[in-house]
Amino acid sequence: MIRETGSFPVRGGAGEIVGRQRELTEVFALLHAPGRALVVVGEPGMGKSTLLDAAAEQASGSGWQVLRADGSERETALAFAALHQLLRPILSGVDRLPTRQRSALLGAFGMEDEPVAPDRLLIGMAVLTLLSDREQPLLVVVDDAQWIDRGSLDALAFAARRLDGVPVALLAAARGRSAPPGLDTGVPAVTLGPLAPDEANRILDLQPDPPAGRARLDVLSHAAGNPLALVELSRTAVAAGPAPCGNALPLTARLEAIFAADVADLPATTRRLLLLASAADGDLAHVLAAGPAATDLADWLPAERAGLVHLDGRQARFRHPLVRSGIYQAASFAERRAAHLTLAEALQDQPDRRAWHLAAASAGPDESVAAALEATADRARQRGGYAAAARALERAAELSPDPADRARRLALGADAATFTGQLGWVQELAARVPPHTSDPAVLALAAHSTGWALSQTTRHRAALAVLLPAAATGGQHAAVALVNAALAAYHAGEEPARHDVLRAASRMPLPADNPWRIWIVAATDPFGQREDLLASLAKARTDNPLELGALGAAAWTLDETAQAVDLLEAAIEGRRAAGALGGSGSTFVCLGRAYADQGRWDEAETAVAAAAAIAAEGQVELVAAGTLSLEASLLAVRGDTAAARDKAAAALAAIDPRQSRAIAGRARHAAGLAASADGDHELAYEHFRTLFTRDGDPDHFHGSWYAVADLAAAAARTGRRDQACEILDRLTGAVTGGLSTRLILLTERARALLVEVDDAEPHFLRAATDPDGTRWPFERAQAELEYAQWLRRRRRGGDARPLLLAALETFRRLGARGWTALAHAELRASGVSLVAAEPDALADLTPQQQQIIRLAARGLTNKEIAEQLFLSPRTVATHLYRSFPKLGITARAQLRDILPAQGERE
Repeated sequence: MIRETGSFPVRGGAGEIVGRQRELTEVFALLHAPGRALVVVGEPGMGKSTLLDAAAEQASGSGWQVLRADGSERETALAFAALHQLLRPILSGVDRLPTRQRSALLGAFGMEDEPVAPDRLLIGMAVLTLLSDREQPLLVVVDDAQWIDRGSLDALAFAARRLDGVPVALLAAARGRSAPPGLDTGVPAVTLGPLAPDEANRILDLQPDPPAGRARLDVLSHAAGNPLALVELSRTAVAAGPAPCGNALPLTARLEAIFAADVADLPATTRRLLLLASAADGDLAHVLAAGPAATDLADWLPAERAGLVHLDGRQARFRHPLVRSGIYQAASFAERRAAHLTLAEALQDQPDRRAWHLAAASAGPDESVAAALEATADRARQRGGYAAAARALERAAELSPDPADRARRLALGADAATFTGQLGWVQELAARVPPHTSDPAVLALAAHSTGWALSQTTRHRAALAVLLPAAATGGQHAAVALVNAALAAYHAGEEPARHDVLRAASRMPLPADNPWRIWIVAATDPFGQREDLLASLAKARTDNPLELGALGAAAWTLDETAQAVDLLEAAIEGRRAAGALGGSGSTFVCLGRAYADQGRWDEAETAVAAAAAIAAEGQVELVAAGTLSLEASLLAVRGDTAAARDKAAAALAAIDPRQSRAIAGRARHAAGLAASADGDHELAYEHFRTLFTRDGDPDHFHGSWYAVADLAAAAARTGRRDQACEILDRLTGAVTGGLSTRLILLTERARALLVEVDDAEPHFLRAATDPDGTRWPFERAQAELEYAQWLRRRRRGGDARPLLLAALETFRRLGARGWTALAHAELRASGVSLVAAEPDALADLTPQQQQIIRLAARGLTNKEIAEQLFLSPRTVATHLYRSFPKLGITARAQLRDILPAQGERE
């Protein structure tokens, strides 16, 4: 388990323990309300000892005495050995025990002159009395309880069930899925399961030399959420360097001792069966098909008794993936090769599996095996298995005798890997292409993949340096290279970059309604060619998920928000069906922004969660930073201003603000909204002002426009109308082409706030009453509120009240707490008294629980929710189980009663 700096109250500055906040809460509850016991169970390496250490550290720092015992395999047969280890620091108090208890306890430890027959009841009473008889609270910590001798275990279990009212807490940990005998009844248990993907990625990020690319994927796959395995395997992955694709990661001695120590003691026949099973990934049918020697089920019994494997009729299920790895690595290459050849011979009718077994058995280049793997990759890609396709092509390249074939397969593998979202892997594969070929088409494909990977980072200039030349070469990938160049140019926000992309687009023979062209032009010239773009957008037709995503992003850029949502949702569903969600992080961020613009903030948070999961797994810098800035915006408008400032700061820290102006502008806008919600208009103005240059030009040619009304509002409250007026005049005077209705309304709102008071009303009327403005409800409500404030100050309270009521209803519905309070105050000043709104039913839930509850209320199954939020169905079930009592319900069907709006939306 890994610790990082955080806010969880672990004394001594130990900080947060990654991925175990819920379990820590339960463990620490013992210290807040002693008189209870708790057992933590889980597989080796899951972090049980870390939780116990954290509790002991907290208890010691709070003035508790801590007694500790650690189970040992060598002492399992020694009666009361663990109990003696535990009580030794307080045995001086044994003289205060009743005579019979004292005699029984000392006799159990062999400390009486005369042998005493053990009386387990008296020993248990002695332990309870000794633990209870003290002035300071006491924490009893027992680790590796599965190896505690039975006598000690019985005594501790006796005491654990009788701690009520006593300032003593007992915390034990044991390997496995259940507590050891004695502690398995009457004592609650907490089970440590595998870490979630984002938590596993966080642990890897905390390593001194984090693995990247395929090595990272291999570590995540082999570790299967085990924290210790993540740490240990990351070391071996980095130290060992690139390994042939398909090879298992080498286990450290520590992992081998934990997961494969029992293998050497098994009969040779059983070990051979386990090797076949490990080579076949546990598929029992394949093992049994390997010949008569594999069909005697009695030969499996020693492995099952050792807890290494469990046969369920279809699978030989290893206790953990690292058990399989340990068995496989313990065999010699000759033994592994023989196993794979045996399986390949048995799987003649399954060409994909056969090809992989032949590849594993290959000691050097073999074109026939390489060709079989390339065919496997083609079939995998058709099924949406892009990661499998990339792996097969990488291994095929390694087995290719001809350098040209090697380069071609690497380039194809890099292209397939782009759909997985694994930037490091894409770059690794593409970088291996040039030394083996001079073929322009192959080099162009590799360059396109490299450029795509760079476009998903914050190194926009580097991306453009690769993508613009790739687009200039022509060929089938040129248009897509320019699509990614447009993304890089948009995020960079630099004038030369966007003009370079526009010039390249003008030289590319793409029809006006081509989805790629629409996005390229919208991303780089959203105002100058607006009318043409809208016409092309209306004509464009496609069912390709990538093209739908491009059209959706273009529609969002043009403020065709409803159309953007429809297109982006269709793109994501298409990519989900094709198994290509890994490369859709930017699409989720764009969809989240479109949801936010529509006032669908809950759904925006769901999109944020999906994007964040993709960013964490693939180390996608651009998506991670974009997610942070979007989270900051949502938190700011909801009134969680401290968290909004933290997220905005994190977004800015993740980029170079001068080279990533789009994200920098969004983050600064969010920080300004947070300051506005706090009523700190001076700070708000400072943040909004950074979206414009010293001369008043937009820092980002597109994104800066959306802050102009908020800048005006802050300027009006801080005596800076003249400065803001100069920026607004410069902004509107320099625009060529057409503005969206949304931007026209924002500039009208800004004018109303900045012009002379008597000249404001026509601008307010347009900003607050234009029917199209309802498409952006939060901005409409801001305009209504400000117009009403102007009217009230003009002693036109009757005209102001309908606007205030409309704004208040919108702010309440959206959950914009700061603006809700402001609208309330204005209504009270207008003489209107209001009934307090009912509290939000979900207020007591965590953000992730709120997302899960809302999705469940819409009728989604646990599996469907898990797919949307990148969680496991088990995690979803746990959150639902813990949320129901807080909501006062007992069944899923009741969710529609407490969340009717969410239930009806779909």
